[in-house]
Amino acid sequence: MKKLSDEWLAQLPLTNIKSLKPVAGGDINDSYEVISDEGRLFLKVQPNRGKSFFAHEVEGIKLLSQAANVPTVIDYGEIEHDGFLLLAWIEIGTGNQYNLGQMVAQVHQIHQQKFGLDHNFTASKFPKINTWQTSWSKFFIEQRLEPLIKFAKEKGRWNQSREQHYQILRQQIIDYDKNHKIEPSLLHGDLWIGNAIFTANHQPMLIDPDVFYGDREFDIGITTVFGGFNNDFYRGYNDTYPLRPGFEKRVSWYQFYYALMHVYYFGENYESLLDGILSSFN
Repeated sequence: MKKLSDEWLAQLPLTNIKSLKPVAGGDINDSYEVISDEGRLFLKVQPNRGKSFFAHEVEGIKLLSQAANVPTVIDYGEIEHDGFLLLAWIEIGTGNQYNLGQMVAQVHQIHQQKFGLDHNFTASKFPKINTWQTSWSKFFIEQRLEPLIKFAKEKGRWNQSREQHYQILRQQIIDYDKNHKIEPSLLHGDLWIGNAIFTANHQPMLIDPDVFYGDREFDIGITTVFGGFNNDFYRGYNDTYPLRPGFEKRVSWYQFYYALMHVYYFGENYESLLDGILSSFN
């Protein structure tokens, strides 16, 4: 974690910073609780990544706010080449996952004509190219899966066995897309349980988005990888916006993506998860 100097802190759009305390905030950013004359705030810092790193998150929060509770953005910008994002402090509580499922379904009912987004997100460790596509399989394979496989190969985290199973998975996606209408939905993009919280007044909230428009089963598939979402969540979702029949046969496409992402980021601890998912493609 980068040590923030008094000179650095003085450039924040805050008055009279009284305290700064590191807090848990995920694997990607340095995170802090800040107390100033403006109140209690949550500060995220991305060393040496500049303003553009958080511009994508701010845009995602804005898009999700059309249908979901999201953090309140105070400001974001760049100090000494470091990106920063200031959010209103959120008191964490508990809530009903049925309501969370309904909220995610409402987000997915925001549609677009094509798959993708109006900007790329290239400041991350895995750059996301979001060029608009009319085909979901083309977008997902060419702009998500195959770039990620390329990075995994460069790190020595890909092999011939994985390639053989992947080719079967790839063809399934192409074949399904040819014969079914998939409508582009607004996606959270990183919907694990850590990014779906409840506030102190028991309201569900979505945080840390990586948005684009895609197959809504992508988000739901990611919810199944590490758990934490219970039957009430899926019931709330399906009561609001039912999934297409046969989702259980397609869920592993998106589990594969998320497991491979973790193999690329974090290495061998996730390789058994990846190979377990791929083993079903024979």
